[in-house]
Formats: sequence, C-alpha cells, structure tokens
Amino acid sequence: MNIDEKITILKSRDYIVSKSNQIVQKSRYNFTVSEQRTIAYICSKIKPIEAIDRVKGTPFQLDYEFNILDYARVCSIEKNGKFYNEAKAILKSVADKSMWLILPDGSETLVRWLAKVTTNKRSGIVKIKIDEDLAPYLFDLQSKFLSYGLKNILNMKSQYSIRLYELVKSYHDMKVGQTDHRDFAEKIRTPQKTYWTMGLEELKKLLMVENIKSYQNFAEFKRKVLDVAQKEINELTDITLYFEPITKGRKTVKVKFTIVSKTMMERISADAKNDELFGELD
Repeated sequence: MNIDEKITILKSRDYIVSKSNQIVQKSRYNFTVSEQRTIAYICSKIKPIEAIDRVKGTPFQLDYEFNILDYARVCSIEKNGKFYNEAKAILKSVADKSMWLILPDGSETLVRWLAKVTTNKRSGIVKIKIDEDLAPYLFDLQSKFLSYGLKNILNMKSQYSIRLYELVKSYHDMKVGQTDHRDFAEKIRTPQKTYWTMGLEELKKLLMVENIKSYQNFAEFKRKVLDVAQKEINELTDITLYFEPITKGRKTVKVKFTIVSKTMMERISADAKNDELFGELD
C-alpha cells in the first residue's frame, strides 16, 4: 500500500456517520457486524445538500461510488484474494435485507438501505443507489439526528455493541443538544451525563433478540449482550456507558442507562485503542 492509499484509509476512518433519530430509535433490524459497518461506511459517504441546490429543488443524491479495496480495508473485510467476493456478499446481504421502521402514527413500514449495487472487478469500483424511502432519514438533517465518527464502531465485534451504541448515543445527544460534526465544529465541553430508561422487553425487540430462548433469563441477556456492549462502547467510543436493572418484585422489567460524554483525554485514549486494534497498514 502506497502513502496515498494509507492517507485515504486513515481519512475514511474519521468520516462522520449521520442518521435521523427516527431511524435509529424507531427501527427494528438484525444486521451482522459486517453489515452494520457497511451501512455506517455508506452513511459516511452521504453528502449534505448545498444551500444553492436546495433552492433549485435538486433532489437528494442517492447514487454513490467507492473503491472496493478501500471499503474492504476500512471495514476490516478479510485482506486476501477473496475480499472481492466477500465484499460482494456483504453488499448483497445489505441490499436484500429490509427493516421495520415505526412511523409516527404507530404503523410499521418495511424499508431497505440499498436499491441497487453494481460492482466492477476490473476497475475495482462499487456503485450503489440508496433506497429513496430512506432519503428523509439520511439527508438534509436539520435536527434530531445521530452523528458520530465512523472509527467508533469499526473495531466492535458484537452486532449488539454497534446497535446499542447508536441507540444510547442518539438519546444522549438529543438531550444535551445537537452538534453538527460535518463542519468539524464540535466543542469540547464538560462531560455531559444523561439517562435513558427502557422496558426490558421493548429493548429486546429493538435488538431483535426477543425470541432467543436463553435471553428470557436476564442474567444471560446481561452477560452476552449488555456486558459485551458496555465493554466495547467504553473502550472504543466517545461515550461511557453504565446500566442497572430495574426490578418489580424479583423480575427485571426495565434497564436504566447512564451515558456520559468522554473528556478530551478519554477520547484520545479510545482513539489510541482503536488505532492499536487496526494495526499497521500494509
């Protein structure tokens, strides 16, 4: 890998992922770690609508392209001769999967992330088209949206870590005030602490584990989902997460999360941990 390629990868890891809180907080999906990394990578490519284009009524830019090798390197797809086929398989899986989005009136609608994917092995270019049904939740976000650095989730090993990070981060940012990371104007503030409480069964449904028999036992759900997610979030991201069960009698009925934004030094430490896990670029 030459120096220009290394710079491209390092820059890509620092790109910003933005999604409407509606799609983060009110959708149910079961994507693997690789699929969630891919979705975050695609979201980091989305370009905001320029003011002049908005005046002209220019529609959202739904078509994007990227280098498949860069994508594989950023999203930690196996760096071997099969990375092309593996990347294709992941993109196909993302395109094939739909998710339930809860609308304001309580109804649920099926939406997909990708409407079209075209790959070219000779040029190494992937062309994608984002499903237009998702446009209102990804473009021209003026308020009530989640925004975070792509690097925060790239080293997570559990699909529930990524999902829970996005959930708690969206509620945290919604309460402390929105910061638009796209113009790099984030202010380093005194760490902000917020709380989010959710019914246990509702949380399981959001994570789509309500039908896993062993997770009916809260201790098992805590050990395999919450504890793992908490560890990865606290080590790798810009927030620190704590949680405690709320019981009724002997039964756990809710989970209370405490979310604290990290100090500058804590963020530097998380970045260093991520860089260590990324390893050297070959």
